[in-house]
Amino acid sequence: MASKTADKRYTKDHEWVLMDGDIATVGITDHAQEQLGDLVHVELPELERAVAEGETCAVVESVKAASDVFAPLAGKIVEINETVTEDPSIVNSDAEGEGWFFRLELDDTDSFEALMDQDAYDEFLETL
Repeated sequence: MASKTADKRYTKDHEWVLMDGDIATVGITDHAQEQLGDLVHVELPELERAVAEGETCAVVESVKAASDVFAPLAGKIVEINETVTEDPSIVNSDAEGEGWFFRLELDDTDSFEALMDQDAYDEFLETL
């Protein structure tokens, strides 16, 4: 399990990124889904779309609010998780696992290192 943690990073917009080679799996953090409440709709980006770091590329809607999901890194969308569009509650039950949103082929894998690790993200949460 420790190796997975080492390969997972976080953004200040509450996205998580799990690296596997040059492919990054992206979703929203458990903290984000808790803040949103019960999700009722997930809109994912189209396949093959090129996204810039920080660009809005997905939308989540809950009973409380709608929120944008940003591309944590620049790259091309190579896979989307259709399961969460059919059943958004998966994000509530397993935000950092089966509730992933999309996979990116990164333009620059080194950019991953600039994201927060678990400790830095936990510290960031304490400031909110």
